Amino acid sequence: MRTWLKNNRGFLALLLGMGLLRTAVADWNPVPSGSMRPTILEGDVVLVDRLAYDLKLPLTHVVLARLGEPQRGDIVTFDSPRDGTRLIKRLVALPGDQVEVRAGRLLINGTEQAYSAPHEVAEPVAPGVIWPALRAREDLAGHQHAVQFLGGAGHGRDFGPVTLAADHYFMMGDNRDNSEDSRFIGSVPRELLIGRATRTLVSADILGSWSPRFERFVAPLE
Repeated sequence: MRTWLKNNRGFLALLLGMGLLRTAVADWNPVPSGSMRPTILEGDVVLVDRLAYDLKLPLTHVVLARLGEPQRGDIVTFDSPRDGTRLIKRLVALPGDQVEVRAGRLLINGTEQAYSAPHEVAEPVAPGVIWPALRAREDLAGHQHAVQFLGGAGHGRDFGPVTLAADHYFMMGDNRDNSEDSRFIGSVPRELLIGRATRTLVSADILGSWSPRFERFVAPLE
Protein backbone atom coordinates (compact mmCIF):
# COMPACT_ATOMS: atom_id res chain seq x y z
CA MET A 1 0.00 0.00 0.00
CA ARG A 2 2.82 2.41 0.87
CA THR A 3 4.49 1.66 -2.46
CA TRP A 4 1.25 2.29 -4.34
CA LEU A 5 0.70 5.59 -2.54
CA LYS A 6 4.28 6.65 -3.25
CA ASN A 7 4.04 5.74 -6.93
CA ASN A 8 0.70 7.53 -7.36
CA ARG A 9 1.16 10.55 -5.11
CA GLY A 10 1.14 12.93 -8.07
CA PHE A 11 -2.20 11.60 -9.29
CA LEU A 12 -3.66 11.67 -5.77
CA ALA A 13 -2.51 15.26 -5.32
CA LEU A 14 -4.24 16.15 -8.58
CA LEU A 15 -7.50 14.56 -7.41
CA LEU A 16 -7.24 16.37 -4.08
CA GLY A 17 -6.59 19.66 -5.83
CA MET A 18 -9.57 19.19 -8.14
CA GLY A 19 -11.77 18.35 -5.17
CA LEU A 20 -10.69 21.48 -3.31
CA LEU A 21 -11.23 23.53 -6.48
CA ARG A 22 -14.82 22.33 -6.82
CA THR A 23 -15.68 22.77 -3.15
CA ALA A 24 -14.02 26.16 -2.58
CA VAL A 25 -13.32 28.03 -5.82
CA ALA A 26 -15.38 26.98 -8.85
CA ASP A 27 -17.95 24.30 -9.52
CA TRP A 28 -20.01 22.98 -12.41
CA ASN A 29 -23.59 21.87 -11.88
CA PRO A 30 -25.92 19.97 -14.23
CA VAL A 31 -29.47 21.36 -14.27
CA PRO A 32 -32.18 18.66 -14.37
CA SER A 33 -35.32 20.82 -14.07
CA GLY A 34 -37.00 23.67 -15.97
CA SER A 35 -37.52 26.13 -13.10
CA MET A 36 -35.14 28.67 -14.71
CA ARG A 37 -36.46 28.42 -18.27
CA PRO A 38 -35.95 30.16 -20.63
CA THR A 39 -32.63 31.39 -19.13
CA ILE A 40 -31.37 27.94 -18.17
CA LEU A 41 -32.63 24.77 -19.84
CA GLU A 42 -32.84 21.20 -18.67
CA GLY A 43 -29.56 19.58 -19.68
CA ASP A 44 -27.42 22.70 -19.24
CA VAL A 45 -24.27 22.39 -17.15
CA VAL A 46 -23.51 25.74 -15.52
CA LEU A 47 -20.26 27.17 -14.18
CA VAL A 48 -20.52 28.46 -10.60
CA ASP A 49 -18.15 31.00 -9.06
CA ARG A 50 -17.89 29.88 -5.43
CA LEU A 51 -15.83 32.93 -4.51
CA ALA A 52 -18.41 35.45 -5.70
CA TYR A 53 -19.72 36.05 -2.17
CA ASP A 54 -17.80 34.17 0.52
CA LEU A 55 -14.70 32.13 1.16
CA LYS A 56 -15.86 29.02 3.00
CA LEU A 57 -14.22 26.12 4.71
CA PRO A 58 -14.43 23.35 2.08
CA LEU A 59 -17.41 20.99 2.43
CA THR A 60 -19.05 23.22 5.07
CA HIS A 61 -21.16 26.37 5.36
CA VAL A 62 -18.55 27.99 7.62
CA VAL A 63 -17.74 31.43 6.20
CA LEU A 64 -14.08 32.40 6.56
CA ALA A 65 -14.32 35.78 4.80
CA ARG A 66 -16.87 37.85 2.91
CA LEU A 67 -15.63 38.57 -0.61
CA GLY A 68 -18.60 40.26 -2.31
CA GLU A 69 -22.23 41.20 -1.90
CA PRO A 70 -25.10 39.35 -3.61
CA GLN A 71 -27.02 41.57 -6.02
CA ARG A 72 -30.57 41.60 -7.38
CA GLY A 73 -30.56 39.70 -10.64
CA ASP A 74 -27.73 37.30 -9.75
CA ILE A 75 -28.30 33.65 -10.64
CA VAL A 76 -27.36 31.79 -7.47
CA THR A 77 -26.83 28.20 -6.41
CA PHE A 78 -27.70 27.46 -2.80
CA ASP A 79 -28.80 24.75 -0.42
CA SER A 80 -32.53 24.77 0.29
CA PRO A 81 -33.30 25.98 3.83
CA ARG A 82 -36.08 23.39 3.92
CA ASP A 83 -34.29 20.14 3.08
CA GLY A 84 -30.74 20.92 1.92
CA THR A 85 -31.39 20.19 -1.77
CA ARG A 86 -29.08 22.15 -4.05
CA LEU A 87 -31.08 24.63 -6.12
CA ILE A 88 -30.41 27.30 -8.72
CA LYS A 89 -32.64 30.40 -8.86
CA ARG A 90 -32.51 34.14 -9.46
CA LEU A 91 -31.94 36.42 -6.49
CA VAL A 92 -34.73 39.01 -6.64
CA ALA A 93 -34.68 40.70 -3.23
CA LEU A 94 -32.10 41.69 -0.61
CA PRO A 95 -32.12 41.86 3.20
CA GLY A 96 -34.67 44.43 4.38
CA ASP A 97 -36.67 44.37 1.13
CA GLN A 98 -40.41 43.83 1.12
CA VAL A 99 -41.42 41.23 -1.46
CA GLU A 100 -44.85 40.70 -2.96
CA VAL A 101 -46.24 38.90 -6.02
CA ARG A 102 -49.58 39.92 -7.47
CA ALA A 103 -51.06 38.18 -10.53
CA GLY A 104 -47.58 36.88 -11.29
CA ARG A 105 -45.94 40.32 -11.24
CA LEU A 106 -43.12 40.98 -8.79
CA LEU A 107 -43.21 43.98 -6.43
CA ILE A 108 -40.14 45.08 -4.47
CA ASN A 109 -40.72 47.60 -1.67
CA GLY A 110 -44.16 48.32 -3.10
CA THR A 111 -42.91 49.03 -6.63
CA GLU A 112 -43.96 46.72 -9.45
CA GLN A 113 -41.08 45.72 -11.66
CA ALA A 114 -41.35 46.69 -15.33
CA TYR A 115 -42.23 44.08 -17.97
CA SER A 116 -42.04 44.13 -21.75
CA ALA A 117 -45.02 43.12 -23.86
CA PRO A 118 -45.37 39.32 -23.57
CA HIS A 119 -45.26 36.95 -26.52
CA GLU A 120 -46.64 33.42 -26.82
CA VAL A 121 -44.49 30.29 -27.05
CA ALA A 122 -45.09 26.55 -26.96
CA GLU A 123 -43.18 25.28 -23.95
CA PRO A 124 -42.04 21.64 -23.42
CA VAL A 125 -42.69 20.65 -19.80
CA ALA A 126 -41.96 16.92 -20.14
CA PRO A 127 -41.01 14.54 -22.96
CA GLY A 128 -43.86 14.83 -25.49
CA VAL A 129 -45.83 17.35 -23.38
CA ILE A 130 -46.23 20.95 -24.61
CA TRP A 131 -47.98 23.79 -22.78
CA PRO A 132 -48.77 27.32 -23.97
CA ALA A 133 -46.67 29.97 -22.22
CA LEU A 134 -46.04 33.70 -22.22
CA ARG A 135 -42.53 35.16 -22.15
CA ALA A 136 -41.51 38.70 -21.33
CA ARG A 137 -38.52 40.76 -20.21
CA GLU A 138 -38.49 41.75 -16.54
CA ASP A 139 -36.55 44.83 -15.46
CA LEU A 140 -35.40 43.87 -11.97
CA ALA A 141 -34.04 47.13 -10.51
CA GLY A 142 -32.11 47.75 -13.74
CA HIS A 143 -31.22 44.10 -14.48
CA GLN A 144 -33.19 42.88 -17.49
CA HIS A 145 -33.78 39.19 -18.04
CA ALA A 146 -36.37 36.82 -19.49
CA VAL A 147 -39.25 35.39 -17.46
CA GLN A 148 -41.94 32.91 -18.39
CA PHE A 149 -45.53 32.26 -17.29
CA LEU A 150 -47.19 28.92 -18.04
CA GLY A 151 -50.79 29.14 -19.24
CA GLY A 152 -53.22 27.61 -16.79
CA ALA A 153 -50.64 26.65 -14.17
CA GLY A 154 -51.30 29.42 -11.65
CA HIS A 155 -48.51 28.14 -9.39
CA GLY A 156 -47.83 30.72 -6.69
CA ARG A 157 -49.38 33.63 -8.60
CA ASP A 158 -50.02 35.69 -5.44
CA PHE A 159 -47.62 35.90 -2.51
CA GLY A 160 -46.82 38.11 0.44
CA PRO A 161 -45.96 40.74 1.24
CA VAL A 162 -43.03 39.62 3.41
CA THR A 163 -40.03 41.60 4.67
CA LEU A 164 -36.63 39.91 4.56
CA ALA A 165 -34.54 39.54 7.70
CA ALA A 166 -30.88 40.53 7.90
CA ASP A 167 -28.61 38.34 5.72
CA HIS A 168 -31.62 36.67 4.06
CA TYR A 169 -32.34 36.65 0.32
CA PHE A 170 -35.44 35.95 -1.76
CA MET A 171 -35.03 33.58 -4.71
CA MET A 172 -37.39 32.98 -7.64
CA GLY A 173 -37.18 30.85 -10.76
CA ASP A 174 -37.47 32.64 -14.10
CA ASN A 175 -40.12 30.04 -14.99
CA ARG A 176 -42.46 31.71 -12.53
CA ASP A 177 -45.31 29.17 -12.61
CA ASN A 178 -43.04 26.12 -12.38
CA SER A 179 -40.52 26.87 -9.65
CA GLU A 180 -40.36 25.79 -6.02
CA ASP A 181 -38.53 28.82 -4.69
CA SER A 182 -38.66 31.24 -1.75
CA ARG A 183 -42.43 31.48 -2.10
CA PHE A 184 -42.51 27.90 -0.81
CA ILE A 185 -39.19 27.17 0.93
CA GLY A 186 -38.70 30.58 2.56
CA SER A 187 -35.94 33.12 2.28
CA VAL A 188 -32.35 31.86 2.06
CA PRO A 189 -29.77 32.80 4.73
CA ARG A 190 -26.41 33.94 3.40
CA GLU A 191 -24.48 30.97 4.77
CA LEU A 192 -26.49 28.65 2.49
CA LEU A 193 -25.43 30.52 -0.67
CA ILE A 194 -22.93 28.48 -2.69
CA GLY A 195 -22.01 30.82 -5.53
CA ARG A 196 -23.06 32.78 -8.61
CA ALA A 197 -23.73 30.96 -11.88
CA THR A 198 -22.00 32.83 -14.68
CA ARG A 199 -22.36 30.78 -17.89
CA THR A 200 -23.31 27.43 -19.35
CA LEU A 201 -20.39 25.13 -20.08
CA VAL A 202 -22.14 22.47 -22.18
CA SER A 203 -25.75 21.57 -22.93
CA ALA A 204 -27.80 18.66 -24.29
CA ASP A 205 -31.49 18.35 -25.18
CA ILE A 206 -32.47 15.87 -22.45
CA LEU A 207 -36.21 16.31 -23.16
CA GLY A 208 -35.76 15.32 -26.79
CA SER A 209 -33.05 13.60 -28.79
CA TRP A 210 -30.18 14.18 -26.30
CA SER A 211 -28.33 15.99 -29.07
CA PRO A 212 -25.77 18.64 -28.06
CA ARG A 213 -26.96 22.27 -28.09
CA PHE A 214 -23.70 23.75 -29.36
CA GLU A 215 -25.08 27.30 -29.36
CA ARG A 216 -25.24 27.09 -25.55
CA PHE A 217 -21.65 25.93 -25.07
CA VAL A 218 -19.69 28.46 -22.95
CA ALA A 219 -22.57 30.95 -23.26
CA PRO A 220 -22.93 33.73 -20.64
CA LEU A 221 -26.05 33.84 -18.49
CA GLU A 222 -27.98 37.08 -18.25
